[in-house]
Amino acid sequence: MSLFSLKDHTALVTGGTRGIGQAVALALAEAGADILLVQRDTSNTKTKEQIEALGRKATIYTCELSSPESVASLVPKVLADGHEIRILVTCAGIQRRHPADVFPDSDFNEVMQVNLNSVFTMCRDIGAHMLTLESSPVTGRKGSIINFASLLTFQGGLNVPAYAASKGAVGQLTKSMANQWSDKGITVNAIAPGYIATDMNEALLKDEKRLQSISERIPAGRWGTPEDFKGTAVYLASRASGYVSGHVLTVDGGWMGR
Repeated sequence: MSLFSLKDHTALVTGGTRGIGQAVALALAEAGADILLVQRDTSNTKTKEQIEALGRKATIYTCELSSPESVASLVPKVLADGHEIRILVTCAGIQRRHPADVFPDSDFNEVMQVNLNSVFTMCRDIGAHMLTLESSPVTGRKGSIINFASLLTFQGGLNVPAYAASKGAVGQLTKSMANQWSDKGITVNAIAPGYIATDMNEALLKDEKRLQSISERIPAGRWGTPEDFKGTAVYLASRASGYVSGHVLTVDGGWMGR
């Protein structure tokens, strides 16, 4: 089990109040990590309380990811409080659906800010912090960055040009930063979820025709759940994945292998 231990490490997680991000935050805590939860506000304390029930520390930092100024101030604030961040998980994301010919600039820009620009800023700033650290005897490296991509990192989707553009870029950003930092003791990878039963896919889940069409094509025979990401995240944060970097790992029930 030492291969998967995150004992006494600190992870910063965005999107941890629900869905996949919440499951990942809890999984990292179960593996021994303390968690810094980045949230829009402090009203939702469910994840924090669940982490603390595991005997780990949890701290909420507020940040509005749609605001470049708010994102820019986040990491300096966290580091000023004395935290040593060994793991970064960027799971927060938004979706806007319109046909491409009427897709509003405002929605496109908002999706790109939350799903891509904020990811770049946090990877850059926390990556710079990780470079100053000594290699951890627990994980064998200075740090691990785990971004969240999508099947639309590889495909175009329908009525979601902003989301597809943002997630395609997250995949390339992940590879670029892995090229920069892998030899310096920082692994950078991404997880690409398939069709997962979460709030973000509510529109698809309510569209009976598309739901049936998609469900029939998933080799695993079911939609994924947030819990399907717990092992994957711990693996990418731990010693077990020490020679894995620049990879976009699909967790999709076999969708991409059809």
